[in-house]
Amino acid sequence: MGNHWRLFLVEGITVSILGLAAIIVPPIAGLFATVILGWLLLVAGVVGLFATFRTREDPGFGWSLLSALVAVVAGGLLLWNPLQGLITLTYVLTTFFIVDGVLVIVLAITHRRELTEKWEWMMVNGIIDLILAGIIIFGFPGTLIWAFGLLVGIDMIFGGAALIAMALAARKAGSHDGLKRIPLILKHSLHA
Repeated sequence: MGNHWRLFLVEGITVSILGLAAIIVPPIAGLFATVILGWLLLVAGVVGLFATFRTREDPGFGWSLLSALVAVVAGGLLLWNPLQGLITLTYVLTTFFIVDGVLVIVLAITHRRELTEKWEWMMVNGIIDLILAGIIIFGFPGTLIWAFGLLVGIDMIFGGAALIAMALAARKAGSHDGLKRIPLILKHSLHA
């Protein structure tokens, strides 16, 4: 990675800028993410159908066929009506935050004896999930349009920041490696 840190830096900056754009205009980001997801599901479903029919003698043909059909239908529905798809994805995301929040809180309480200093972080994570769900729910119906795009943008900013940090650490590690080599080069040139 040390040799390619600049590529990771450019990627991190790009992802962060796109994340900022998603935060500034979350409805557009949400619709864009919905359309991309729709295409991913549709293409995966079509490829799955092709592969399933090519291997129809193999065990599990019915389940493979059903899985591919579900992907085609889900992708088609998201593409047919992206706004309704965005609303549905927001409901799914809200449900996830509620279920995950409760489960993580229960997990934190269950493990507080074993994870003496770490269980609080799990508890905070669960509480944040519930707060996010509450913000979305108490803002209905308005949040249905912007919440998904906003959360995609926040995720992209954190992802971009992680790439930038990784790239800068790789650059720093590479510069230290170069400094470590200087005495070796001097030592070899003095003995030559």
